[in-house]
Amino acid sequence: MSYPVYKQVELTGTSANSIEEAVDNALAKASQSIRNLSWFEVVETRGRVEGSQVGLWQVTIKVGFPVED
Repeated sequence: MSYPVYKQVELTGTSANSIEEAVDNALAKASQSIRNLSWFEVVETRGRVEGSQVGLWQVTIKVGFPVED
């Protein structure tokens, strides 16, 4: 039986609207150059303050994908 081996990379997505959209933006960009994305893990969440409100969400994720034979 063959067990898969995965590679992971770290990305930071941004959004002015939400944490979820920041993750979606990172995954959408990664999927343009990485095939078969399998999973992601949120590593860090932070934001930029503009005035007294959130101006930009930044979410760092690790994404994993299987190493092809």
